[in-house]
Amino acid sequence: MKRKIILTILLVFTLAVSGKKKPEVFSQEHYGINNSGTALTLTFQKGKEHNHPLYAIWLADENNKFIQTLYVSESIGRGIFKRVNRKTGHWMAGEIQRPAALPYWVHQRNIRNKQGTYLPTPNEPEIDAYTGATPQESFVMHLKTEKPLKGKYHIMLEVNQSWDWNEYWTNNILPNDKEYKTSCQPALVYSVNIDTEKEVSEYLMKPIGYSHPSGLDGSLTTDLSTITTALDIASRIVVKLE
Repeated sequence: MKRKIILTILLVFTLAVSGKKKPEVFSQEHYGINNSGTALTLTFQKGKEHNHPLYAIWLADENNKFIQTLYVSESIGRGIFKRVNRKTGHWMAGEIQRPAALPYWVHQRNIRNKQGTYLPTPNEPEIDAYTGATPQESFVMHLKTEKPLKGKYHIMLEVNQSWDWNEYWTNNILPNDKEYKTSCQPALVYSVNIDTEKEVSEYLMKPIGYSHPSGLDGSLTTDLSTITTALDIASRIVVKLE
């Protein structure tokens, strides 16, 4: 028994000294699986500042015109968020509009609801095939377009993490804007150009700007000099054509 204990301690010590870490586990997600279009995978490796962000992924043509949603976090795609009930102290789901969460996707999608905004609602949600629970860790999304792809396209991704303050994005920026205060550093937009006519093993997505800080419109600001920790929500995002 003593011999087994000593060997176990030596093994743990050896692993600690060698600096070996457990391999990162990527959850496997599937959306649009019944479509007849082109299959692709998007691999999102979380960064050191990753803390339960929301995502939207979509397809655009080579001129950046929206074609279709590929995935969106269900809280945005269905307009229902979990929040604490002050009376009971329990988490409950309820209808909430969060315009600052993923505003670039919302405005690119360009579907106005009965309330006059562009956000999906419980009565006018995004298609079920493209909405799902937000992955809590790194993930691989297996996606399929509605129609086969031929030529050049953009794959777009928007990511937002609530209450992600830094030295620039503080309450003083928009002191009377309650929507901004739920977002802080604005949602980041990533993009990559793909070409189905070329044999490329993988496409690396890069940040191209940030969305309106309170979701007022569909603008995109390309100067990222004020963005800090939000750039470390992801460490690497890669797209592959199947």
